[in-house]
Amino acid sequence: MVPGMKSGVLLFVWAGAAALALLSGCTTVPETGRRQLMLIDASQEAQMGLSAFADLKTQQPICQDPVATERVRRIGLRIAPAVGRDLPNADWEFVVFESAQVNAFALPGGKVGVYTGLLNFADSDDELAAVMGHEIAHVSARHGAERASQSLGVAVLGAGVAVATEDSKYRDAINVAFGLAATGTVLKYSRDHESEADRIGLLYMARAGYDPAAAVRFWRKMAAREKSGVRMPEWLSTHPADETRIARLERWLPEMVPIYEAHR
Repeated sequence: MVPGMKSGVLLFVWAGAAALALLSGCTTVPETGRRQLMLIDASQEAQMGLSAFADLKTQQPICQDPVATERVRRIGLRIAPAVGRDLPNADWEFVVFESAQVNAFALPGGKVGVYTGLLNFADSDDELAAVMGHEIAHVSARHGAERASQSLGVAVLGAGVAVATEDSKYRDAINVAFGLAATGTVLKYSRDHESEADRIGLLYMARAGYDPAAAVRFWRKMAAREKSGVRMPEWLSTHPADETRIARLERWLPEMVPIYEAHR
């Protein structure tokens, strides 16, 4: 390395890291007031979501049952205005995909997919609305873009650590420690995003006139369904433990019930 270059590179890297830290409060999730790191343009994020959804519709079989399709569309069109603000380039579309997965997803741009496995598992429209509200909340809170921004921040910090420890005999140990710390932080953020989407999803379904207590019923059923499987420790998981999720939903219910009563 050219003399003096190492200190210059190090200064540049840590200046970039400092800039990222300053940007960490550049956006706020309206429903919770949480500040978030956001380095991805909202319009760009929406275009990526629209493109990804178009690809999915060519790659996965779409359910042809008009009753199932209308059920999802009806619920979605009640939840969409309950978001209470415009999403960039939102062109709401609700599609049912043929799959045994008990799951759903939403992408930037207002695209929502529901698997037939979830339709068969959800006993009521209220339970289905709980899952759809949760997935739409991920999009409105821009969790995907936030995770991408966090990954960029971790990469910059990792580069700084690598440069700073280049000549250290403890370099490998330090880099391993940084990697473990970064992974633990990313996993925690993922669990936090899930909990935030749970809370915002409760709000959306209540505003749409769906009983928020159904979210607790749904996750209790999911917990019973998954009870026999191997369970990863919560701190190593991207999602909160079922007991944690249910306890939080129950804690938030009292503030959501009056909203539901006003919109039912």
